[in-house]
Amino acid sequence: MIPQPIFLNEWAVTIILILGASVGSFLNLVIYRLPVILRRQNHDMTSPDIKWSRFNLAIPRSHCIACKRNLTFLELIPILSWLAIKGKCKSCQCKISPRYPLVEILTALLTLSIIYIFGIQLKTGAILIFSWSLLALAFIDWETKFLPDQITLPLLWIGLLTNVAGTITSLPSAVIGAILGYGFLWLIYWLYKIIVKTEGMGYGDFKLLAAIGAWLGWQALPITILLSATSALLFAIIGLIRGTINRGDSIPYGPFLAFSALICLVGYDIGLKELILIG
Repeated sequence: MIPQPIFLNEWAVTIILILGASVGSFLNLVIYRLPVILRRQNHDMTSPDIKWSRFNLAIPRSHCIACKRNLTFLELIPILSWLAIKGKCKSCQCKISPRYPLVEILTALLTLSIIYIFGIQLKTGAILIFSWSLLALAFIDWETKFLPDQITLPLLWIGLLTNVAGTITSLPSAVIGAILGYGFLWLIYWLYKIIVKTEGMGYGDFKLLAAIGAWLGWQALPITILLSATSALLFAIIGLIRGTINRGDSIPYGPFLAFSALICLVGYDIGLKELILIG
């Protein structure tokens, strides 16, 4: 059944955008800190935040990565604070990555779109958790070429639990989707390694596609794989032409999987399902 978009007045839109941007601010925290936490656990002393005796998602306070100055409340306001300080630390003038406002804007727009399409219901809450997780994974992989199990594995199990009651797809479809999602990329990985004698992707990609299959079902995997492979190939070709990518360079596949899954999530529920079945 195709969901009917709900009416949202100006106040509702404003509140949802603020909520989404605030979640985006938290996602920025996860995107930066989780890889650092994992490096510290592996005794990697190259982390710029190695000076802190305790480092997790709550400690230390938000600070400038360069000069370690604690940020004030006004500097933590999503989007607006970055614009107000023109993307530079007030103390050391170190440039602050535009990734911060970008993630906040994307999360705000994504949250508004999902609530508008699916309405106010428990299903929407589950879809938001799935979408926010994909966004975090996409940017973590883009910056570190690493997809942490701390997000992918819980996302897989939560997807299966969510679909026990058929929230997004049937439980058999979710289970088969998780198996096929992992198995397909696992097979591609080994075929590529046998033929080319090198690794073409990481195991995190297998787990991410398994999680996508657990949430959306096996029927959504073909279009997700097609969109992600096509977009990754186009990105690589454009990069080679422009000279920003060299032959032999690896590019993270996670962002393309994540954003293709988001497209499939919305499109599949509002008509892509019928297109796939007809095709």
